Amino acid sequence: MSEYLELMKQNMELRGFSANTHETYLRYLKYFEDFHNQLAENLNDTHIREYLHYLIATKNASHSSVNIAYSALKFFFEFTLKRPLALQSIPRTKKERRLPVVLSADEIQQILASLSNLKHRAIVMTIYGGGLRLSEAAHLRIEDIDSSNMQIRVFRGKGNSTRYTILSQKNLLMLRDYWKTYRPSSWLFPAATNSNIPINPRCIEAFFLTARRKAGIIKPASIHSLRHSFATHLLENGVNIRVIQQLLGHKDINTTCRYLHLVSPKFLQISSPLDLWKDDNHREDTNHG
Repeated sequence: MSEYLELMKQNMELRGFSANTHETYLRYLKYFEDFHNQLAENLNDTHIREYLHYLIATKNASHSSVNIAYSALKFFFEFTLKRPLALQSIPRTKKERRLPVVLSADEIQQILASLSNLKHRAIVMTIYGGGLRLSEAAHLRIEDIDSSNMQIRVFRGKGNSTRYTILSQKNLLMLRDYWKTYRPSSWLFPAATNSNIPINPRCIEAFFLTARRKAGIIKPASIHSLRHSFATHLLENGVNIRVIQQLLGHKDINTTCRYLHLVSPKFLQISSPLDLWKDDNHREDTNHG
């Protein structure tokens, strides 16, 4: 590793970035170097622009991926090399306005039923039951499961913040069965080949996709759809949106409010203004020309 990459790691640690951000930023910096076949410190704004254009035009990368690459390169050049970028020449991509994919309770049960592996079922149930992000579930430790208070501690989640979310009684029973079988000692869900490290999030994504297909669900749902489903189902059951914001760990209430677009009007007890009219306001027009 070059001295600049080592310095970048130190800068991220000093800024309190999560381990997941460390890994992601360094990975995109490596992709950038591989694309140009040069060390990043020898490149400039023009090279950044070319790489980001390649991600959009050739790789058809998502808005999120492109902006993560942008942030990683910006952090490296401005905070590590102390070389300000000409940001006006490297615009960020416009944010995509897509509603998240939500699974119904029946669909989630079908996915769970298609998982024969007890550990995999426990992971899926924990993500849905507590509304966790993928990386948060992968990095849970045994002590994060607080059965006495029926809550899950999410230690240093997104934004390096710690929060608590709910622990389902069904989830707790599943975790107890899982623990009796696997006996994890530190990480709640350790890697299969090394109990000293947590399970790789890519592994979770892979078995979830297989289970979804096996269950015959054609929605383009990902493992993150379980978190979206958690929030939407709570709204449908009348939970206050501010409470849901705290459980999800959203800093901005507007992020949580997008789930209102996914809730059926019948759950929100919304009626059309037409149905609010009194009967005497409705009349049949018998003149047809």
